[in-house]
Amino acid sequence: MSTVAVKPFLEVQGIKKKYGNVEALKGVDLKVSTGEALAIVGDNGAGKSTFIKILSGDIAADEGEIIITGKKHKRLNPKTALAAGISTVYQDLSLVNSLNIAENIFLGREYKKNLFILDEKTMHREAGELLEQLGISMPSLYTEVGLLSGGQRQSVAIARAIHQGGKLLIFDEPTAAMGVKETAAILELIKGLAQQGFGVIVISHNMEQVFDISAYICVMCQGKVAGYMKTDEVNPQDVVALITGAAELEDNINFRGKQYGHAL
Repeated sequence: MSTVAVKPFLEVQGIKKKYGNVEALKGVDLKVSTGEALAIVGDNGAGKSTFIKILSGDIAADEGEIIITGKKHKRLNPKTALAAGISTVYQDLSLVNSLNIAENIFLGREYKKNLFILDEKTMHREAGELLEQLGISMPSLYTEVGLLSGGQRQSVAIARAIHQGGKLLIFDEPTAAMGVKETAAILELIKGLAQQGFGVIVISHNMEQVFDISAYICVMCQGKVAGYMKTDEVNPQDVVALITGAAELEDNINFRGKQYGHAL
């Protein structure tokens, strides 16, 4: 019986970026499918932040292609990235503290009864339905976001990313400065997103969290992909060695392209 290869939601080929004489990215190739979580790890200056800013449309690559569901893009801007299904949740979350939960979820996409009056009833109903679908527990949706805990704020940002049409969700250090209980809740939420069919990319320095939530790990070092592997076939020591440049990927650690039909 033949099997049909699943095409990735996102594929990048030969992505390069220079800042003056500094090569931030030196030809990055990567693939991500919906329904899986990919962790991107690397030391400071490895190129992780530059890479996700290119995917989210905040900056343009100098060379390379971004392919989303088969459509090629030389570059993205924030509007076209969102329209293509890529939504990024940065560490600052970009929430408005003086607005309530529902208003933040609909920020920039508000429903209006007319030119001047918001349809708050519909927005609150749909916001509640979305949070329930995601398994997110919140106080009253009329609560100002500035009064929420760090984990609750992160959950609002995730709900907004999905409401914007995100099919591939990118998280930049999603549990930074959170306590143990809130960290565990956010990690469960992120794992649940992959199980619900979203593509997930997580940038993290926390190796324990990386191994908890990801199906695949991409190691970046000095602007290049130093390793791309299935999480359950490596250990943290292997990954740390790649991050620091102390070792190259051994032949017995399967690249995704060798065994899993996703040639880089």
